[in-house]
Amino acid sequence: MARLPVGFIVAACTALAALHQARAQTVAQGTVSSTADSIAKYREMIADGNPAELYEAKGEALWKQAAGPKQATLARCDLGLGPGVVAGAYARLPRYFADTDRVQDAESRLMTCMQTLQGFDAAELINTPFGQGRKADLVALATYVSAESKGVKVDVQPRHPKEREMLALGRRAFYLQAGTHDFSCASCHGEDGRRIRLQDLPNLTTPQGAAKGWTTWPAYRVSNGQMWSMQYRLNDCFRQQRFPEPVYGSELTIALSYFMASQSSGAPMATPGIKR
Repeated sequence: MARLPVGFIVAACTALAALHQARAQTVAQGTVSSTADSIAKYREMIADGNPAELYEAKGEALWKQAAGPKQATLARCDLGLGPGVVAGAYARLPRYFADTDRVQDAESRLMTCMQTLQGFDAAELINTPFGQGRKADLVALATYVSAESKGVKVDVQPRHPKEREMLALGRRAFYLQAGTHDFSCASCHGEDGRRIRLQDLPNLTTPQGAAKGWTTWPAYRVSNGQMWSMQYRLNDCFRQQRFPEPVYGSELTIALSYFMASQSSGAPMATPGIKR
């Protein structure tokens, strides 16, 4: 059985200790706060020890490491601001890329670079389960890239015809009701005051709500001890809606990402985040 890294164990223990401390303080003060306030305090207490930093460091190492059949680094990967430029790139994604003639988010663009520069098989990357193998590497890379945009304002507005098409597709997909339960993304994220399992849900149709839903991913999930990218988050949303799980890096997932990112334009990136 694989042994957990010491850093992860320490981070998990820190998170649990912070949660117990927060609960103890609430009881000692004799106050009753809302679940949202408790979660907010919990996140604030463990923010300094966010385990996402470990994935960020891993992603940076992977960016600089020669790998794949071509034994190349990602130093020439163009994320939209020029070959090798990482700072501020995530805040401008998704966006149109002429070399692929499509709109891409961070993960699909990184996958393109891993395929063209390093020689990895894109189909294998797509079909690998989340949290395993090269897919886990992709999430770490996305975490590193997103962290390089922390504090940078989101700037995702349709400037190319295909970006306008992607925004329209994302909006349509957001409101589409289907599946065994007749759900849509808007069923949970289309109005204020929604919650699930005591968790407040952001209203992604408003700039403020969209910013909460977009600028904090990728994020470390304390509940299952994993780093989640936006593609991972969307995949799980579809699973919970009882929809067929989308193909990794598909037009659908990128369109939904574009919709959220465009709604949150002007808000500063706050990645990598931390979630319950």
